[in-house]
Amino acid sequence: MYHQKPIHIPLYIGSEEVKTDNRLPMNPPHDHKHNLGDFSVGDASHVEEAINCAMKAKSAWSSLPWESRATIFLKAADLLAGPYRDEMNAATMLCQSKNVFQAEIDASCELIDFLRFNVAYMQQIYAEQPESSDGILNRLEYRPLEGFIFAITPFNFTAIAANLCAAPAMLGNVVIWKPAETQIYSAKGIMELFQAAGLPDGVINMVTASGKTISNVIFNNKHFSGLHFTGSTDVFRTLWKAIGNNIENYKSYPRIVGETGGKDFIIAHKSAVASEVATAISRGAFEYQGQKCSAASRSYIPNNLWEEVKNQIISDCKSFKMGPPDDTSIFINAVISEKAFDRISKYIDFAKQSNEAVIISGGNYDKSIGYFIEPTIIVTTNPHFKTMVEEVFGPVMTIYVYDSDKWKETIELVNNTSEYALTGAILSLDRYAIEYATKSL
Repeated sequence: MYHQKPIHIPLYIGSEEVKTDNRLPMNPPHDHKHNLGDFSVGDASHVEEAINCAMKAKSAWSSLPWESRATIFLKAADLLAGPYRDEMNAATMLCQSKNVFQAEIDASCELIDFLRFNVAYMQQIYAEQPESSDGILNRLEYRPLEGFIFAITPFNFTAIAANLCAAPAMLGNVVIWKPAETQIYSAKGIMELFQAAGLPDGVINMVTASGKTISNVIFNNKHFSGLHFTGSTDVFRTLWKAIGNNIENYKSYPRIVGETGGKDFIIAHKSAVASEVATAISRGAFEYQGQKCSAASRSYIPNNLWEEVKNQIISDCKSFKMGPPDDTSIFINAVISEKAFDRISKYIDFAKQSNEAVIISGGNYDKSIGYFIEPTIIVTTNPHFKTMVEEVFGPVMTIYVYDSDKWKETIELVNNTSEYALTGAILSLDRYAIEYATKSL
């Protein structure tokens, strides 16, 4: 896996691969002393250039018949299912420290699905027309936005990185794409995939610049028409405010699409099967080191099931092997960066020092070689404990054991503990309990 020579990744602006003197290194999270290469960092002039290239490409691209645009992305899906599959998976394993199973379901399978079913959805949208009565023809024309789309993508899913720029482009829009710095190694593969599929120059422009630099240019440009974002809640709120403060400068009202944080729960009813609850916790919390907005982060377990659930999740965690992704028997790899490592370890230290919590599994961490954190299970007596409320975004699960006869009261706890609402799991064999929880939550 490490035999490839270090590479340089440029900015992709129009037909040009732009290399700058300002460069940052790329190092695998599981082996931070290894050099994958470096990438160019752009400045405000590069962002302006990307916008100009996008706007020049806009007329021809948006005028292209939708089926011709669709053909490009269907071709990309076919290429990814074939000759580009191994390369995209390997790049994701290297730069994002995903094991081979997580890389395959993300960088290949999910992205292939995105590209194909987005075309199907596009066809469905274009087919929807208003009814026409006798003597009247009602016709709806679907058009891309007037300017350009700004796509900001996260590190944790290669598929999301590609989809957030591909989906609006498919519908005739032009895009300025800012990938996460920790995902640029596989972002290069995405750009090469789209180029090989025949995507015209200037439709998707990949610009690696600081968030402040790129935002200052884009949100002050009159052609800014839409934001496509996945990332942290705080960043999204900041961007939304910037757009609102500049609203009078735009030619049209920008569309804002964002998916942000989660404090995802598992709640088990007293009728649930303990082994199923334990598996939901072990797999839901610790796949890809918990670095998914859909990862389980807090659990509510009834006291009648607790001992059996506890024994299995401790056993599960002991069975997890931790290390670099080139060993395909390893389930737990490194967290994405030193910044993430330091932030997550502070939560673990907080739990170690608290008299309201105990760590029943894991709790150790080491960044001497890579940013490795053991899958950690915290049990708390306080349902509003810090790690029950705040998004950790790492391999940390916090459990609150509740009185099995207080189902409704615990549902209220789930609903009111955290500001986040993204995913959750209700485990029960009692249909009335499921219905109550579903409606309440």
